[in-house]
Amino acid sequence: MDQAAKGRAFKALHEREKLFVIPNPWDAGSAKILASMGFEALTTTSAGTAFQLGRPDGEALVTRDETIANAALVAGAVDLPVAGDLENGFGPTPEDAAETIRRAAAAGLVGGSIEDASGNPANPIYDFSLAVERVAAAAETASNLGFDFTFVARAENFLHGRRDLDDTLKRLQAYEKAGADVLFAPALPSLDAIRTICRELGKPVNVVMSPKGTIFTVAELEDAGVRRISVGGSFFRAALTGLRDAATEVRDHGTFTYLDRIMGMADITPIMRS
Repeated sequence: MDQAAKGRAFKALHEREKLFVIPNPWDAGSAKILASMGFEALTTTSAGTAFQLGRPDGEALVTRDETIANAALVAGAVDLPVAGDLENGFGPTPEDAAETIRRAAAAGLVGGSIEDASGNPANPIYDFSLAVERVAAAAETASNLGFDFTFVARAENFLHGRRDLDDTLKRLQAYEKAGADVLFAPALPSLDAIRTICRELGKPVNVVMSPKGTIFTVAELEDAGVRRISVGGSFFRAALTGLRDAATEVRDHGTFTYLDRIMGMADITPIMRS
């Protein structure tokens, strides 16, 4: 598929009644593995991008250039729609958000999310009016790219200790009105909160599975009205956990039983050739 076809396919996933799961690869190889398993679309992860560079996530230590370059490798590795975790747009202004959308599209992505977290510990969430202006600028840019680009607006209150469902909903409603295609509030505290968000919004809602929050099943989330589930950096953390556990076995026990549980070269090579 060319980029326009991928954009149409990605948009269609959000318009159908059935929920879909969009996993988060962190590089081209993990993208190929996930594509081979039948997932219909992929989206990058800021945590995975940061961790593979040996940096913490969420501390503005990964540049826009690095994020876009990694996303381009993922998008180029698979014949699937690929979206990007574009953090907070890599700058405070509406034009920063708009430029990030332009750069993401130029890299081959057909969607992307921008959050309203400021990166300032003293005031971690952008003021309401500025946050809405940033979403409007990003949404306008996305709508003028010449192909379907699905723009996701994120309300980050619950990730930054602001457990205010009313303000989160107010923000998401304003982001929807400003032109966002999909709405996303990470770390909502309960299935009832998720149900409320879905009920009060007219656009598709994304939910991310995270160990920091309550974990629900696909069926439960679909019943609550969720249209899309992502996994954030959890697949990459699972891979790192496997690495740690295998290395611990070798170091502490001098055994290699982990080899009995991993994919073989004969399994991986055909996927990487695809």
